[in-house]
Amino acid sequence: MHGQHEGQHGERADGQPDEHRETRRGVRGEDRPAGPRTPVPPGAPPAPTGRRPRGTTPAQGAAERAGTGPGPLAGFTVGVTAARRADELIALLRRRGAEVLHAPALRIVPLPDDTELLAATEQLIADAPDVVVATTAIGFRGWIEAAEGWGLGDALLDRLRGVRLLARGPKVRGAIRAAGLTEEWSPASESMAEVLDRLLAERVRGRRIAVQLHGEPLPGFVESLRAGGAEVVGVPVYRWLPPVDLAPVDRLLDAIVHRALDAVTFTSAPAAAGLLERAEARGILDAVLAALRHDVLPACVGPVTALPLQAHDVPASRPERFRLGPLVQLLATELPGRTVPLPVAGRRIEIRGHAVLVDGELRPVAPAGMALLRALARRPGWVVPRAELLRALPGSGRDEHAVETAMARLRSALGAPRLIQTVVKRGYRLALDTPAESKYGDGPG
Repeated sequence: MHGQHEGQHGERADGQPDEHRETRRGVRGEDRPAGPRTPVPPGAPPAPTGRRPRGTTPAQGAAERAGTGPGPLAGFTVGVTAARRADELIALLRRRGAEVLHAPALRIVPLPDDTELLAATEQLIADAPDVVVATTAIGFRGWIEAAEGWGLGDALLDRLRGVRLLARGPKVRGAIRAAGLTEEWSPASESMAEVLDRLLAERVRGRRIAVQLHGEPLPGFVESLRAGGAEVVGVPVYRWLPPVDLAPVDRLLDAIVHRALDAVTFTSAPAAAGLLERAEARGILDAVLAALRHDVLPACVGPVTALPLQAHDVPASRPERFRLGPLVQLLATELPGRTVPLPVAGRRIEIRGHAVLVDGELRPVAPAGMALLRALARRPGWVVPRAELLRALPGSGRDEHAVETAMARLRSALGAPRLIQTVVKRGYRLALDTPAESKYGDGPG
């Protein structure tokens, strides 16, 4: 697994945003569009840059902001792989209208139960390091609390008072001071790269450096110190392990393969790697990767979180600020931006994951109906033969009456039967308006 730290803006090395709740600034940031820093998957249109997602009318945007219309993620289904702070992420997604499928792709070993952390703590108390690098506030606090539970709290604090303490950012600096300690230095950038540069510039040969880890190693950081001649002691404040119950993960993987998800979110590199490892164990890795490359949007909280996906040539979108709020706002911008609104029979329709917006009203549609509607929308205005529609229906067999039954249910679900026209002895078509006929078109010049 990749373990390099995100480097700035407060994402931890495990890919998680900083612990506890968002700062006030971070929560407000979820209401501002956060454009992706990496390309969206092949075939997807670029994300819009304005406040109102592409494909929404000004009236719709005003209704959404006023809370009187469907949210920007209404009709979409989003997978959540997070173990920590999953409830917060799920609440943010549902507040914007999304359906959520939650499957923690990993679990965290509790600190007091981690024999590796105990061994590292006893080693550092017995043989003092020259430098201690603290990288996350929750990890540092947890380390001190675990040591207190083992009866080693005073001994650890006494040892840390006699060494140089480097803090990655302001939150861990606060945790250090809350423990009655004082950091020597903290980079303004919150970047582990800047911490590394400072240490290497001071020449680390022959020095003993303890580095707080985050459930996985930091190979780029640790290896550079070792290459410079330092002895590096890792302090594993918690570890990731596969979940005890793999059934939710398997359901999430099946949903990805069958395109029942519109997006899947990752807030840690171990979660992304763990999901792909499970797919490989089941023999469906190629199918999962194909879906993530073309149809299901992978959204990562930061660049290190995306590394396991990028190793498999899966481009992932990520927000400019590595926080949960901007991650959700990214989805609220990109997913509607991937749909193409159509003027049909005097109405405006927008086909989303499991529902359709008809003149701004969300209309849930069964999977069979969505399959037919997508087949019609691939060639809007053109007649699609019954045989082709039958092939689009999941598990329909050879009886074309199944098309008629599913089409009747689709028309009923849409609440506007005229949207789909029957062409006798040929098939069905979307009643696409010409620009002159549509109140949403440009009209004659």
